Amino acid sequence: MDKIIAYLKANQERFLAELFEYLRFASVSAQPKHKPDLQACAEWLVAHCRQIGLEAEVRPTDGHPIVVAKTPREAGSRKPHYVVYGHYDVQPPEPLELWKSPPFEPRIEGRNLFARGSTDNKGQNFAHLKAVEAYLKTGTPLPCDLTFVIEGEEEVGSANLDKFLSRHRQELKCEAFVISDTGMPSLKHPALTYGLRGIIAFEITLTGPARDLHSGIFGGAVDNPAMALAQLLAKVRDNRGRITIPGFYDGVLPLTKYEREQNKLYPIKDAQLKKLLGVRELFGEQGFSATEQRSARPTFEINGLTSGYQGEGSKTIVPSWARAKITCRLVPNQKPEKIRKAVLAWLKKNSSPTVKLEITAGHGAEAYHFDPTGKPAQAALRALEKAFKHKPVLMREGGSIPIVNQFKKILGADSLLLGIGLPDDNAHSPNEKFNLDCFEKGQLMGAYLWQELVR
Repeated sequence: MDKIIAYLKANQERFLAELFEYLRFASVSAQPKHKPDLQACAEWLVAHCRQIGLEAEVRPTDGHPIVVAKTPREAGSRKPHYVVYGHYDVQPPEPLELWKSPPFEPRIEGRNLFARGSTDNKGQNFAHLKAVEAYLKTGTPLPCDLTFVIEGEEEVGSANLDKFLSRHRQELKCEAFVISDTGMPSLKHPALTYGLRGIIAFEITLTGPARDLHSGIFGGAVDNPAMALAQLLAKVRDNRGRITIPGFYDGVLPLTKYEREQNKLYPIKDAQLKKLLGVRELFGEQGFSATEQRSARPTFEINGLTSGYQGEGSKTIVPSWARAKITCRLVPNQKPEKIRKAVLAWLKKNSSPTVKLEITAGHGAEAYHFDPTGKPAQAALRALEKAFKHKPVLMREGGSIPIVNQFKKILGADSLLLGIGLPDDNAHSPNEKFNLDCFEKGQLMGAYLWQELVR
């Protein structure tokens, strides 16, 4: 490993310049105007993979292309095979006025690199590429065969990845997937994530009068859709933080004693979390710690509310309609469609008869969970400790990566979630950043990982 470590250390300046190139692509998958940027980013990534010694190509899909890159392998190789998954698409950068610098012009401040996609996910998947480059350029044999699958639609639901996995099932058959698209509590607390929450999404619209009405002439004689929506949503949660919808907690996998003990080791305490998030007080389901509330318990979240006049000054109306965007985060053993059915039935039953209720269904995905005491997990923990020089923690992540369930269902492979992002990296928010120490230590983790997994 000495040659690999020396190579990584000697080339950090170049690695950073290359990462800057990668980040300059405005590869926003949610906005059609950026389709050429996504194509250009995929082509750049293929060229870069070839430059470092991988066999790479752009694989077209019905949407944005997938980049596939492989380590050179001998005919009839019997080495274990692992797949590294990542994505080159990014979230929209808006609101632009909240950025301190242009989102696609990377800048460094202290030990932080600011740019859209820096932590989610370009910086994290690039660290793995640099680790493999160190093997290839120093002539150090890899103990396993590797395939990189880097897609361009993760931020919009990975609509075409299922078909790709099924079509290339034999090519992608592997021991496990390795994904760095999550986080860790701090540089002193690297982490293996062994569980992710699932999700259901939907939008509800309440419509009242056929048009906006003068509130002085008609107010009081017709129900206000905005008020009706507020009253409906207010019934969803009680003052103990529990969701009141019957069947909402069906199937929830209880936390084990071991997991609750592990959660106590999570280094970010309530006071720190409150400061980090800028809230007056934390709030969640009683009987669970903040760590458990945001990673191992289901939620009902209002993502957006809109109705009536939003411009300057006042406009005295009864609005014609009111709308809310909702997501529910789910935990292991909950079935998304069963929960969706229960939620929608409750909304229909409790909506006021004075307004028309319409529901538009969105995406859904099951939660993910694997055994943190198994051999692959323990190998990953050893690699983390060697790279970061600190004992790693086990954790569940509150977010969702729906595709990990497809890796399991289609290819029969579990996923090792080895995120190297930090809690204050502002993923999906203005001023997204990536810590350069995480970038460097992430490369070391990637280098150690293949040795530990094969061992």
